[in-house]
Amino acid sequence: MLAVKLRENIENSFSVETVKDFSPIAELSRGTNHIEIAPNATPYHLTISQFAPQPDLPRDNPLTVEGVALGGKLFFDGRLSANNSESCATCHNPRRAFTQPQRVSRGADGDPGTRNAMSLENLAWKDSFFWDGRAASVRAQVLQPIQNPIEMHESLTNLVAKISADKNYHRLFANAFGPPEITADKIARALEQFVLAQVSFNSKFDRVMNGTAKFTKEEARGYILFNTEYDPYHGQFGADCFHCHGGPLFQSQDFANNGLDSAFTDLGRYAITKRAGDKGKFAVPSLRNVAVTAPYMHDGRFKTLGEVIEHYCTGMKRSATLDPNLAKHPDGGVPLGDADKKALVAFLKTLTDEKFLQPKTPAVLAQK
Repeated sequence: MLAVKLRENIENSFSVETVKDFSPIAELSRGTNHIEIAPNATPYHLTISQFAPQPDLPRDNPLTVEGVALGGKLFFDGRLSANNSESCATCHNPRRAFTQPQRVSRGADGDPGTRNAMSLENLAWKDSFFWDGRAASVRAQVLQPIQNPIEMHESLTNLVAKISADKNYHRLFANAFGPPEITADKIARALEQFVLAQVSFNSKFDRVMNGTAKFTKEEARGYILFNTEYDPYHGQFGADCFHCHGGPLFQSQDFANNGLDSAFTDLGRYAITKRAGDKGKFAVPSLRNVAVTAPYMHDGRFKTLGEVIEHYCTGMKRSATLDPNLAKHPDGGVPLGDADKKALVAFLKTLTDEKFLQPKTPAVLAQK
């Protein structure tokens, strides 16, 4: 029986989603034959951590100062919604690391959604978007909330007409893309550039790694717990967080079932793939700036970091797709003491990037 169960778990944990050809010919044909960029546009350079890998930015939509500025103006423009009341920033407030303090978002018509607004930081390193991963690029992602009847509830035809009626936008589109004609594709490209430019690598944690700051004793204890296995047999009593939230991005796994429920009302990734092994799996978010992105989980069920940690200590529920790194633990989760729980919270607060939470205004962006 154990061998059968192990085989089922392995089959449910792995799949081939795409096969990529990395030959030179394939590289030339991978969306690089259609580039929209103004002749005098200025390249935009991301400032990233020395410990982070180089992001695979879209080759057919190179980041420019003008494109990012245009995307920033669009991001804060309420005209992207049908009744002109809701912008992208309504649900993705930059001062909360592009999230909002509600369990689920409400759309332009006041209708509640079903999921918590995700942070938009460091998306340049991701290759799937939304909690269920249904979009393969930021460009594909940004147009979906606009058209969703529960969210911004606007058609792309109406959106283009409204933006085109504003003469100021014609100059901005010309600065970014050349011809001043405004299209839904150019709107998506500009928003993609703005979102991809939102990088966060200036927290206390980063300064500690660079040797310009030091952890407190409690923060250092939390850092050790975060990056240590819980394996009593070998004398290790960590919190085991790094399996899903490891590395400089604090996001080392794409999707996981983290034991929120034993039966699922929201099937998560399964709704996209139809694979039984994906039931109850959701995107694993980065923990950067996590102290300011409450409430937590795909449905916003936890109000505080303390509640999140308590879930992993006493509240985890078993199911067929529970992540193996969690399923190996005792019922309920990793049994940490109160002092260790507090230390984990203290460490997670060192991931807050204060400079990132104080973005330039859309007006300043648009003048670049």
